[in-house]
This record gives sequence, structure tokens and C-alpha cells, in this order.
Amino acid sequence: MAKVAFVGLGVMGFPMAGHLAERGHHVTVYNRTAARAETWGARHNGQIAPTPRQACHGVEIAFVCVGNDSDVRAVVGGNDGMLAGLAPGSVIVDHTTASADLARALALECGGLGIGFVDAPVSGGQAGAENGALTIMCGGAEADYARAEPVMVAYAKACHRMGASGSGQLTKMVNQLCIAGLVQGLAEAMNFGMKAGLPMADVIDVIGKGAAQSWQMDNRAGTMCEGRFDFGFAVDWMRKDLRICLDEARRNGAQLPVAALVDQFYAAIQARGGGRWDTSSLLSLLSDP
Repeated sequence: MAKVAFVGLGVMGFPMAGHLAERGHHVTVYNRTAARAETWGARHNGQIAPTPRQACHGVEIAFVCVGNDSDVRAVVGGNDGMLAGLAPGSVIVDHTTASADLARALALECGGLGIGFVDAPVSGGQAGAENGALTIMCGGAEADYARAEPVMVAYAKACHRMGASGSGQLTKMVNQLCIAGLVQGLAEAMNFGMKAGLPMADVIDVIGKGAAQSWQMDNRAGTMCEGRFDFGFAVDWMRKDLRICLDEARRNGAQLPVAALVDQFYAAIQARGGGRWDTSSLLSLLSDP
């Protein structure tokens, strides 16, 4: 069993750190809001630290799962940051969905200190984290990935190294681009079916057994038709991810016309006060223009 730290106990990090503890790893956690860490400590066998630096003291692998690039920088650097507590030979695994540029920069910074770095964004949402069934897309040196992978399986159904540093984040961008276009298509289809007066539960059942089937259809088509959006992956988070995708596309020359359009649809939902609604709330723009 490994001695590990987990920094960031949000809706994803909280259960992920819990799976590590349940597998018998020696886990020390840190969260910006101390009450959240105390709640975790009351449920799981592990230690709580007052700073990222203290959480990382003496650990082999330090996991981080926070909000965005600036949040990663805030917990990794500085006098009380993760790097200040880690020893040469340890590895940072960043599960945050962040930019590929940040991953490459941190890999260089960590490498200069003799510390490994793996960018490892995840897919599967809160349910995947709670069920230990996440898909993890990794970038970094083979040796660093090889050390981290046997520990990450505590909460993964699939874990793959995609290439050098930044490759995990780039793969996650591909993932989010697929989802954005798919959810818009699903929203339009469900709205069309309802306008046509079809029995939508039956429609979803029959087309879900054919070429239209997808995770989004299986898990979101029904709730879309019911107008329920107060759960799941938030619009605010998706816009953050799409901004990362669009910024990267401007650098590499990829054309993302559908993603840019869907991003503006999500901006309209935010303007309605739906920033914390599930991404399937795209339907609301069609049913209530």
C-alpha cells in the first residue's frame, strides 16, 4: 500500500480519496474549506492536514483535483504548496481538467526538483467517482505513469497513458468536444419529439437500442424531457472546459465551429441563472426560447 496525499475534496475528489483509503492506502487529505476535510475524515480512515505542504510530507504520490489552472497553481506552488512538502522521487498526479500548457509547465518545474508529474484528467462525472468507475487520460513520462497507475485503479475502470506531458489534457479536450456536440444534438432531438407529440419514454427506449445510443441518451434523455436539470455536470464547468478547448484550437489551428456555437448556448443558460444546472439544460433554450 502507498502513502499518498489528496488535495481537493470537491464532488470528485471526496469520493476518489475515499476509494484510496478503502483500498488500504495511507491517505492524508487537504481541502481549502476545512469543514469538508473534517467530514471526509469522519467517514474514512485517513489523516487531515492544514496545508498542501503538510499533506504531502513524506508521501510517494500526491493527487490533486481542484477547479482550474489558477487553483492548481495555488495548491502546488508557494511556501505552503505541494512542492514544498514533496521529496525527490515522489510524483504529483493532477486530476484537474486544466490546460495542456499548465501540464507541460508543471512537468518541467517538477522535473527540476526530481519530482514526477502526470496530468490525469478524468471522465465519468460524480457518479463515476462515487462508483470507482472513472476513465483517466494521462500524460507524462512512462516511469511516472507506471508508479501512479496501480494506485489510481482504486477509482478507475480505465486508465491509459496517452503520451508526453499535456497529452492527458488534450485527450480530455477531445472528450469534452464530443460531449458538447452530442448533448446539443440530443436536446434538439428530444425537443423535436415532444413537439411532435410522441411518447418520449418509448422513443428513447427504441432509439436507444440503435445507432443513436450514447451515454448521454441513456443517462440524460429522460431527465431532459422531464425538465430536470438540478444535478450532474454543471454548465459553469462545461464552459470552463470549452474555453480550454477553444484556446487550444486557436494555437493548433483546429476548426471548432460547433463547439463555439454550443459554448454560446451555454452562455445564454448562464444568463438565465442556470450556471449550476446540468449540461443537458441545453433543452431549456429550445423548449422555452
